[in-house]
Amino acid sequence: MSEDDSSSSTLEHNEKKRSWLERLTAAFSGEPHTRDELVAVLHTAHEDGLIAADTLRMMEGAISVAELTVGDVMISRSQMVSLPVEAPFLDLMKQVVESGHSRFPVHGDNKDDILGILLAKDLLRGVVADNGPANIRELLRPAVLIPEAKKLNVLLKEFRLSRNHMAIVVDEYGGVAGLVTIEDVLEQIVGEIDDEHDEAEDHTSQIAIQADGQYVVDALTAIEDFNERFGATFPDDDYDTIGGLVTEAIGHLPETGDELTLDRFVFRVARADARRVQAFHVTVLPPDTHNKD
Repeated sequence: MSEDDSSSSTLEHNEKKRSWLERLTAAFSGEPHTRDELVAVLHTAHEDGLIAADTLRMMEGAISVAELTVGDVMISRSQMVSLPVEAPFLDLMKQVVESGHSRFPVHGDNKDDILGILLAKDLLRGVVADNGPANIRELLRPAVLIPEAKKLNVLLKEFRLSRNHMAIVVDEYGGVAGLVTIEDVLEQIVGEIDDEHDEAEDHTSQIAIQADGQYVVDALTAIEDFNERFGATFPDDDYDTIGGLVTEAIGHLPETGDELTLDRFVFRVARADARRVQAFHVTVLPPDTHNKD
């Protein structure tokens, strides 16, 4: 390459960089700008090779956090793993080990009566300690209660300042609607955070038919969409997703392989982790088949 060509290429690159810097500076200059305009600037920066695709996604995620609420990302009540305060230590240990969680809401007579949060490490200390506590009440940490409408950016700041990692979400009547963790918030920025309990997922389709005639249905499929696809009549008054509906019908957080028949559909849990159901295998029975359970 000649010296003139090299100079020309460098000049062109500098012009692109200057254009990006000027636009970015304008975006933060204090003048009124919309979120869409800011995102457009970031996309231009990505197209110019100034930021990587992963960086772009994280920046968009950070922007979206200010617009999302706790209700958008929380783990619903039906998929919560909570512990009864009067349960024996051995029973509690089994639930803790099976779930894989590190923190658990602890309730009294019913699941709306949240008494506090139990850390798995505190439970372990209580079990092995000489003259340890007779029950887990002495091990509980205060529960933080928040409304569904709280903004995620506000919650993230509160998590950081309090060094708390879990909050109980309550509805307008004071009942438990679900829970949210700092991981749920961070996933909105950096994407899905997998651990050793998670399995790889394919989100390319929420409802996909297999060669054997069964369907694979994502647990987050809207009940309305499921009804439309299969001509079903499941109500969506209490739950929005198929995962919530089936979990409530089963009565506990399902595990892989658990099976339930509702109406003319057989739901078998295809994938589940310690926090939620991910997908079902669904068999559609003949129209004249009735659930005899």
